[in-house]
Amino acid sequence: ESTQQRSLGPCGSSVQAAAPESWYLALLGFAEHFRTSSPPKIRLCVHCLQAVFQFKPPQRVEARTHLQLGSVLYHHTKNSDLARSHLEKAWCISQQVPQFEDVKFEAASLLSELYCQQNLVDSAKPLLRKAIQISQQTPYWHCRLLFQLAQLHTLEKDLVSACDLLGVGAEYARVVGSEYTRALFLLSKGMLLLMERKLQEVHPLLTLCGQIVENWQGNPIQKESLRVFFLVLQVTHYLDAGQVKSVKPCLKQLQQCIQTISTLHDDEILPSNPADLFHWLPKEHMCVLVYLVTVMHSMQAGYLEKAQKYTDKALMQLEKLKMLDCSPILSSFQVILLEHIIMCRLVTGHKATALQEISQVCQLCQQSPRLFSNHAAQLHTLLGLYCISVNCMDNAEAQFTTALRLTTHQELWTFIVTNLASVYIREGNRHQELYSLLERINPDHNFPVSSHCLRAAAFYIRGLLSFFQGRYNEAKRFLRETLKMSNAEDLNRLTACSLVLLGHIFYVLGNHRESNNMVVPAMQLASKIPDMSVQLWSSALLKDLNKACGNTIDAHEAAQMHQNFSQQLLQDHIAACSLPEHNLISWTDGPPPVQIQAQNGPTTSLASLL
Repeated sequence: ESTQQRSLGPCGSSVQAAAPESWYLALLGFAEHFRTSSPPKIRLCVHCLQAVFQFKPPQRVEARTHLQLGSVLYHHTKNSDLARSHLEKAWCISQQVPQFEDVKFEAASLLSELYCQQNLVDSAKPLLRKAIQISQQTPYWHCRLLFQLAQLHTLEKDLVSACDLLGVGAEYARVVGSEYTRALFLLSKGMLLLMERKLQEVHPLLTLCGQIVENWQGNPIQKESLRVFFLVLQVTHYLDAGQVKSVKPCLKQLQQCIQTISTLHDDEILPSNPADLFHWLPKEHMCVLVYLVTVMHSMQAGYLEKAQKYTDKALMQLEKLKMLDCSPILSSFQVILLEHIIMCRLVTGHKATALQEISQVCQLCQQSPRLFSNHAAQLHTLLGLYCISVNCMDNAEAQFTTALRLTTHQELWTFIVTNLASVYIREGNRHQELYSLLERINPDHNFPVSSHCLRAAAFYIRGLLSFFQGRYNEAKRFLRETLKMSNAEDLNRLTACSLVLLGHIFYVLGNHRESNNMVVPAMQLASKIPDMSVQLWSSALLKDLNKACGNTIDAHEAAQMHQNFSQQLLQDHIAACSLPEHNLISWTDGPPPVQIQAQNGPTTSLASLL
């Protein structure tokens, strides 16, 4: 919703008084002049507004002046207690004045926002409930206050109450003839139901939303923005389910939709229905969001160069937007983009860059406690993945254990457990902990999430364990299951990993022809992704295979490739471990460390890379 700073004019839709006194107009004029000066002269603006009370003004002027003072102090100073005092007076006085809706409800909205900022949520809720109760004859404010209270419940993670309020809002919007705002309420509810994993309720709701959006005839930008909201929910739903092939038609529609929006001009014509005076996101924010879901798709599908390209575009646009706009959603977008590109870098063999970007996420989280609480588990998970890549297995275990403690998100929990299991398999001496974990992510029965991708990964982990235990037939069964699932949804990285591991099994069993049939496509796919570890593994196998088959030239070529990959990984490993940010691997408690001390060179084993 648009939250532009309102000018300090004397008029409003509810002012039905005679022409204001000249002293009042003069003081307001001065106050507005000082507020809009460059730079703003807020102290002088506040003095002019406070001077209004010297004239013992009528209640309307008094209430509006308290609102203006509260708003200026809230937006431009750190004196939140004085802002609160003025807003409380504005709310109290305006309730005694008939037909004074805009002052009354703006005071309530701003005051509850301030209460939340001061961690007085229990004061904000009853205030918003009272304002909602008495605003039913004012559609714009009634809808806006319902959205605000739903947002408050969402921030408190009380998604049930938030969904109830959004349902009330959707029905109210239908009654007052605003199908557009009804769609906004329903799409917002759909988003929360997806967060709660209430998929049985999501499907009929999204179907209804799709019909409303298609049938609504109104402002083209508003219509297209509803379509973007609808398609973003559909795309993220598919990606949560790990269905990166099935999502493609929806993602294509979304990308076409954002192109359409970027060619449309913003109409300044206000909607005739006051309940329609909302928008979901500014056009520029929607553009970044579409880049973001495209990056999520590219990363899951294993198109890492494409993920890199769209991340660069999105981050460039974010930097421009953040110069003019301090909206917290931009920092959230930035963190999510960085989280995805960090995982890409670890796969493509750019650990040093990944580590610097992890440090960047830490810095963004230091600026916002809410951002940190929402992303702490992901941050420790990324550090765990980095630790695996530099062979610091004890640190990886500590990072994953911390992340598990911090998350309540089932998909993330399953992802962490899968990676922790891979750490225990590599360590080779953690059998009890490993079997306990594997029991909780058994892909054959009671798998904890509906994600196709994570279930395929769980089969791969079982195959990896069976391989290390020398149970090759069992390993082949698990890996063929992974291949079947990853081929069905174009999960390129899992396909490449499964092929190279199957190739390794056939090589150990002496079946060189079958091994070659697995390793060659694995190498091709790994080069396309590109996945540096699988390329290293495949080139080592190709070297041994060709040697065993007497193909001296091919064996030499594979050995040269293996040497090149080893050198690249080794140099990157040394560069990463030499960075001061490498010390982040020891951080497992509290907020991110502010300063990271440099250390003298790498302290990690390089054996796994050679």
